[in-house]
Amino acid sequence: MTALADQPTPLARLGRLMVDWPLIPLTLLLFALIGALEIMQPGIVKAFWISNTIKAAIPLAMLAACQTLTMLTGGIDLSAGTVATIAAFVTATLAPLIGVPPAIAIAMTCALAAGLVNGVGVAFFRVHPLIMTLGTGLIATGCLLVYQRFVISTGTLIPPSLVWLGTGRSFGLPNALVVFLPFAALVIWAQRRTGFGRLLYAIGANEAAARLSGVRVWQVHLALYALSGLIAGLTGLVYLGIVKTASLSLALPLDLPSVAAAVVGGTSIFGGRGGYGGTIIGALILTVLATMLTLLQMPEGGRRILFGAIILAVTALFIRLTDRT
Repeated sequence: MTALADQPTPLARLGRLMVDWPLIPLTLLLFALIGALEIMQPGIVKAFWISNTIKAAIPLAMLAACQTLTMLTGGIDLSAGTVATIAAFVTATLAPLIGVPPAIAIAMTCALAAGLVNGVGVAFFRVHPLIMTLGTGLIATGCLLVYQRFVISTGTLIPPSLVWLGTGRSFGLPNALVVFLPFAALVIWAQRRTGFGRLLYAIGANEAAARLSGVRVWQVHLALYALSGLIAGLTGLVYLGIVKTASLSLALPLDLPSVAAAVVGGTSIFGGRGGYGGTIIGALILTVLATMLTLLQMPEGGRRILFGAIILAVTALFIRLTDRT
């Protein structure tokens, strides 16, 4: 009787699987959603649809990298969408004035500056990342509105290279993969195989213990949020090529979905657990869900309600199952 009682339940086994090999249940969920989509509209799942889905998921997955890395330390970056918008808008408005390369350089400098401000606030002034990044995002939005008044008459130019990257296809696949595949490989490698990546997990698991073991947590936070700003800036450039329109709210709709992609992908918002591989699948899951809601022809209000409910249900299920372990 004791041996039987000590055996783990099926739910406990599933929880252990989601902790040790989270990509397996996430991939099964993704394929289940794709199967449901094919049942809803037979013939929709084909090469062109797959290509479009990947293209739509790439900017979301890239912005979600900011959330994944910061959430590993128990933080978050709510300024990522604003920083991506600034990088895109600055590039599009400065390109006709000073040329494309200098415009991109200035845009990425602005993104880095926003990340450094977040890092200084979190690392030195001990402001909670949620409050710090929210405040930085609001300040950056105000700066962008002021900047717009000076360039409103200059027009915009979407760099052809970004248009090729955002809308072009090669061998049936989106050209954005030229940037995304090396980017994703670098992030996954860095978080698992480098000292910096291991420090992110250590700080998220127990920041006090990390400090006692000699980790300079302030340096990690400063580098982390600066890196998050650069990633958000790069995302803004890619998204500018996809949308081909410079606006003051370009990447803002991706802000909260980027958090959802990281959480659905298995990254704990309390820190110390998760990875970018799961976040990529989480972004694909959310993109397929958006397609399903479009096919259901739901009004915008209903889509938002159902979309949010599904995200909460998946997240609550993941937390409940993993807590059993």
